[in-house]
Amino acid sequence: MLIEEECSQTVKAASAEDSNSFMDSVNHESLRKRKTDVNKNKSSEKETNNNHDNIKNKKEHCESCLKEQKVTSENHTERRRSSLMESIDWFKRTLSEPEFIMYGNNEKSKGEIHKHADSLLSTASGFTNYRGLLNLCILLLALANTRLFLENILKYGILIDPVKIIHLLISEPYSWPNVILILGSNIFALVALFNEKLLAKGWLSENTGFGITVVNLVLCLLIPSTVILVLHPNPIFSCITCGMYSVMFLKLVSYFSVNRWCRLQRTENTKIKRRKSLSVSESMLKSENGKPETMLVSYPDNLNYSDLYYFLCAPTLCYELNFPRSLRIRKRFLLKRVIEMIFLSQLIMALVQQWIIPTVNNSMKPLSELEFPRMVERLLKLAVPNHIIWLIFFYCFFHSSLNVIAEILRFGDREFYKDWWNSETVDKFWKTWNVPVHRWCVRHLFKPLVKRGYSKMFASVAVFALSAFFHEFIVSVPLRMFRVWAFSAMLGQVPFSLFVNKYCRHEKYGNMAVWLSLILGQPIAIFAYVHDYYIIHYAAPT
Repeated sequence: MLIEEECSQTVKAASAEDSNSFMDSVNHESLRKRKTDVNKNKSSEKETNNNHDNIKNKKEHCESCLKEQKVTSENHTERRRSSLMESIDWFKRTLSEPEFIMYGNNEKSKGEIHKHADSLLSTASGFTNYRGLLNLCILLLALANTRLFLENILKYGILIDPVKIIHLLISEPYSWPNVILILGSNIFALVALFNEKLLAKGWLSENTGFGITVVNLVLCLLIPSTVILVLHPNPIFSCITCGMYSVMFLKLVSYFSVNRWCRLQRTENTKIKRRKSLSVSESMLKSENGKPETMLVSYPDNLNYSDLYYFLCAPTLCYELNFPRSLRIRKRFLLKRVIEMIFLSQLIMALVQQWIIPTVNNSMKPLSELEFPRMVERLLKLAVPNHIIWLIFFYCFFHSSLNVIAEILRFGDREFYKDWWNSETVDKFWKTWNVPVHRWCVRHLFKPLVKRGYSKMFASVAVFALSAFFHEFIVSVPLRMFRVWAFSAMLGQVPFSLFVNKYCRHEKYGNMAVWLSLILGQPIAIFAYVHDYYIIHYAAPT
């Protein structure tokens, strides 16, 4: 038994020693692994730090390279810019310098052949007299148009008939409504006069008088339009009738406005001052005891038939109580203007019959079939005669006819136009082409809108819109169709004016743009209306 116990104890001790040795080996192995992991972590951290350092170094290198490239590019751009500016400066100096520099005395002494002198066509010569070349251009233009006129006669024969207009008036019974409408326009003038008399006496209130004026003005445009659209009179005479009623409308607006300013000035408690409507006149000078005295009409003495009809016949649209008057009628001047008016009006009708009508008739087929090349060819063919007729009409109406009326009435203000042919902008053209209309628009539309707080751009658009309305009224009503071509063309002058002011700042290019719009704009409008009129009234229905 003792021996067995000793053996069991020996076995237990041996197993304990084995377990202790096993645990020691396990602990040693785990310690070794930990050391290995720590070393691995330290090495990975070092590698990561090395990678970050490499990336940082590369990034810094790239940034430095980009900076160097940017600096190099900026330097290159600056060098190119400086070289370009130097080239421009050199070019400017070259253009500004004379072709050669002259020294010494420019005069040659006796016996000498040569002296310092520029060629006449050089800018340094200072020569500006090109009258002979201008005469050459006029002769070439006259010869070219003579050839076209002879070609037209050989192709179509002589189509001129001086009495055709009178024949149309007598032969067509539906042309007489225009004559009746022109005579009936006196009714609207008399209504305006009686309305002003009642307002001056205080028998009507301002609101009532304003309402009567508005109704009278609306009927002044509505009645002739209705008669023309219902009875279908001749379109040519209908255009004249609509034009006369448009003038009547504008004059009655000015007549009412000026008399209203007079009433407001006469009122004691009003703060509104009447706008200037008095003009010193030569014929209003009355001599007493050798001293001239001015005779001026004051409100309401102006409210009479003679004053109203003088204004309606005078070549102006703006009413005044006292117009400038000339001392006498210049008979020789009047005779010249009458001869010009008769001759030029017959010349316009002859050119229209011989040149415009055949060209327009031959343009119907390409217009109806929309053949663009033929349309452009017909447009250019129509542009030259149409522009010549337009220039003749300007001289005949604004110079000859209006001066005849002004001379008979001894109307002193003869500024019916200014130098519109020198206009560098579209705005200046419309200010100088038709001075009476421009004055009316500024006085009765532009300035009132600006004083009410509207911008100048809005007031300008309103002026062009009113002008566009009357252009469309004069054309569309006689033709009995509404295509708004004239309205769009006039309203399109606003963006066209902005375009010319922005891109054609040089006066030469601006003037060329104005002339180009006049030469090509009118034939385009003519083709548009003639094409639509032909399609509506004469084309066979499909």
